[in-house]
Amino acid sequence: MSAIKVGVITVSDTASVDAAADRSGPTIQDIIRQRGHGCVRSTILPDDEQQIRETVKNWCYDVENTVDWIISTGGTGLGVRDRTPEAISPLLEREAAGIVHLLLAESLKRTPLAALSRPVAGTVGNTLVVTLPGSVKAVKENLEALFANGFIEHAIDLIRGGTGKQVHAAMGSGHGGVPHHHHHHHDHPVPQPRSILSHDPSLPVHARHRVSPYPQISLEDALNMIGNEIQPLGVMSLPVTPALAGNILGEDVYAPQDVPSSKTTNVDGYALRSSDPPGTYKVLTSRTHALADILPEGSIFRINTGGPLPEGTDAVIMVEDTELLSTVKDANGQDAEEKEVKTLAQVPPSDNTRAPGSDVHKGDLVLQRGEVLTSLGGEVGTLTFVGRKEVKVHRKPVVAILSTGNELLDLQSPNPLPNDGWGGIWDTNRPSLRAALEGMGYNVVDLGIVPDDINAHVKAIKQGLESADLLLTTGGTSMGAGDLLKPVIERQFGGTIHFGRVSIKPGKPTTFASIPTAQGEHERKFMFALPGNPASALVTFYIFVIPALRKLGGWPGERCHLPRVRVKLGDAMRLDPRVEFHRVIVKAGEEGLRAMSTGGQRSSRVASLSGANGLIQLPRKREGGPDKLEAGSYADAVIIGELQM
Repeated sequence: MSAIKVGVITVSDTASVDAAADRSGPTIQDIIRQRGHGCVRSTILPDDEQQIRETVKNWCYDVENTVDWIISTGGTGLGVRDRTPEAISPLLEREAAGIVHLLLAESLKRTPLAALSRPVAGTVGNTLVVTLPGSVKAVKENLEALFANGFIEHAIDLIRGGTGKQVHAAMGSGHGGVPHHHHHHHDHPVPQPRSILSHDPSLPVHARHRVSPYPQISLEDALNMIGNEIQPLGVMSLPVTPALAGNILGEDVYAPQDVPSSKTTNVDGYALRSSDPPGTYKVLTSRTHALADILPEGSIFRINTGGPLPEGTDAVIMVEDTELLSTVKDANGQDAEEKEVKTLAQVPPSDNTRAPGSDVHKGDLVLQRGEVLTSLGGEVGTLTFVGRKEVKVHRKPVVAILSTGNELLDLQSPNPLPNDGWGGIWDTNRPSLRAALEGMGYNVVDLGIVPDDINAHVKAIKQGLESADLLLTTGGTSMGAGDLLKPVIERQFGGTIHFGRVSIKPGKPTTFASIPTAQGEHERKFMFALPGNPASALVTFYIFVIPALRKLGGWPGERCHLPRVRVKLGDAMRLDPRVEFHRVIVKAGEEGLRAMSTGGQRSSRVASLSGANGLIQLPRKREGGPDKLEAGSYADAVIIGELQM
């Protein structure tokens, strides 16, 4: 198996002030390296329960710097400040009582005082956590027991999802071929992260998180998670009207009949026989002659583009190739209709006509399942063209939106805040997100502004679950005392936070969750909790929410994301340790596509999106790499609006 990645935590009030006092931590690191494994993280913490818990939690769920095994040393006795077991025990998903017994048994061989030690062990996510005493002697003895006969390698292999065959083979050969028996199976599922990571709002102030318990995942992982979790809504029949725009076709559409169904004209003119020579003819119309009757000799039939030819005719002469000779007068002596026309040319058979089925034959596939019925009109026009009155489409999701925060005011109906000298801020996110959603053809349920109160959150979310397919909230996702969305989702609704932080700028606290519900087609509904800063909310809407809405609406996988194009930068753009989406105006010119920055990119500056039609995806700044992309270099842009010229 590959080397084990180990994190070491020394718990000591003294060593946290003076690192030179830490002897056990360096001892553990030396032993780990001697065994051929790697110490990838180490820290010294005071005997503070909250700090210990937060550190272990963050290490276990950090997908970018994974740790297989966390070893703590110190704080496991009965001293007043010994709180390591209390800090770690609530995190354990699967306790490893056997490891605890092994550690105590090994220590009791040396001293009866080991009975005062309170070790804990188990898994948190995919990480094994083991607490050791604080003395160097005890650390050495306990590690010797854990490494004996390949025990710890076997445990880590199983936690990683392996079968342990390699370790079994080594143990078997080491025991002279004696079979090795134990009482667990080897089809171990990969452990899933603990479902509830949010803080409990009912706990006192000192128990609040100081560090986010949610791992910061990559942009790619977040998008993949959305795509994997969400499934399309069902198919329904709708009338073929302009309201279909934005839906996805749920069936293959075949032409029910030939189009045109009979011979028709493609010009304005007169139907006649191709054998008729140039000359003077009597003009008939649909009011004076039935189409099913053969056209009399010496007559021609006035016809408009798209109209059917009367029986007995096989060609059409254009109006431009005729002269008006006489008209029929009305009661007032005014010209009412053409009477006689002179044709100036003889036309060949089928001239200026369309044969039956020349556009579409009966049974032809005219539109495929999964095609987007765009607002450009072509698809709706095609359905109408072949005579379809109804068509099956994927149901388009309804979106419920709300903003959270005691500081927010609705511009159209402001309720004054308590008179504390501050007037509050206008709720920018709901109007901007609603404009974007309705511009894309989605129906929106506006749940208004929700104060920082648990009951208010529960009421609004319940209403959203009952009235919409997807909930979209802004604010309340970060580390403030009033940020209640994650706790409410997990604790009041039994929901799942699929991710709570993403390594992007702006938008790090973006949250994607699902809530079980009897109303949903798939027994759950999805929710995005976007950051409260206006620019962050809009950027994350385009990057995360649109793909989710399109997936719900049945869009083909390759079209769920907004289109990306390669552009030339008109301005230099600084890089950040996170992937950054820089708001730009993309223009098409003789040299191709060029992107100009909209100016300051602060997450609260919604003006950076005013006029923007693109988001430059800037790569992460890497150690030893450039600090910025220079003007004139090329980058990928997500197109969020119409290109300019």
